[in-house]
Amino acid sequence: MAAEAVEAAEAAQSHPHGPPDMLRRRPFRAMGCDMLAVSAGPDDQAAPELELVPGWFEDWEQALSRFRLDSELSRLNRTVDQHVPVSRTLWEVYQAALWADRFTGGLVRPTVGGAVIHAGYDQSFDLLSRHQAAGAALLDPVLDPFLVIVADEQSRTICLPPGVQLDFGGVAKGWAADQATKRLAPLGPALMDAGGDIAISGCLPGGELWEVAVEDPSHPGQDLLSLHLPGCGVATSGKNRRNWTQNGLLRHHIIDPRTGLSAESDVVTATVVAPTVLEAEAAAKALLILGSEAGMAWLEAHSLLAGLLILEDGKAVCNPQMQEYL
Repeated sequence: MAAEAVEAAEAAQSHPHGPPDMLRRRPFRAMGCDMLAVSAGPDDQAAPELELVPGWFEDWEQALSRFRLDSELSRLNRTVDQHVPVSRTLWEVYQAALWADRFTGGLVRPTVGGAVIHAGYDQSFDLLSRHQAAGAALLDPVLDPFLVIVADEQSRTICLPPGVQLDFGGVAKGWAADQATKRLAPLGPALMDAGGDIAISGCLPGGELWEVAVEDPSHPGQDLLSLHLPGCGVATSGKNRRNWTQNGLLRHHIIDPRTGLSAESDVVTATVVAPTVLEAEAAAKALLILGSEAGMAWLEAHSLLAGLLILEDGKAVCNPQMQEYL
């Protein structure tokens, strides 16, 4: 089940129940992903507001992108041992990334930027060579968990130690999806699909649930099943799409901070429904990194999360909470 209902199934396949004319859709591309903003608000209000959404994402991407050399994040990553003033956007996403780190016990960590680059993900996936030879001069990334990033809330500054680079990845997309739905919600129920990280502000008018399709990782473009969702967050992490080879070894973009390498587990995709999209996004990555056995045990300790794992052998495993949405 893939809330990658969205890097691949873009929410035109996240089709909600109800008459089609009650929904206004605005597809666009940002953050290297297909995006879709949907509103059930009155057309005369929702349509103009939806046209603003791509601009919101452009502003956020300019602050948070690791691939734009002139972005605020790129400038911060190039600055060592200096207290750098940052925007409110970058500060909030950094705090969200720290929360995800704590929530997952260090499995989703913002300091893996160097490791992601070391694995070969050094530019937007649209431009990335699918077959790479690692450069001999490429230094091992710094993943020492005891290196201290100094961040001061009062002055809103961040100071990175030598060798540490930040990568907000899915946390940035989840944060952006959440922000977009908050801005659209005053007009009526809204759904924001940010490349697979989906925020839903509330049930459709009349109390109907939104229907979100989950892609079958074995058959790209085909739906495996549909989820029926109220106001919540849903996200899918997978190693089946953003992958490449490096010196003949398969790599993907989800780094296990314990090894500094692309995560190795029996999970192909992990989909999570949670109270918020940030929780869903962090949990989905943690489950993929942990693997099915440890991942299902982790889910048992988080009763507000519903999870579905698609394994390498094609089996689907979910916890009891997921049954509520099927």
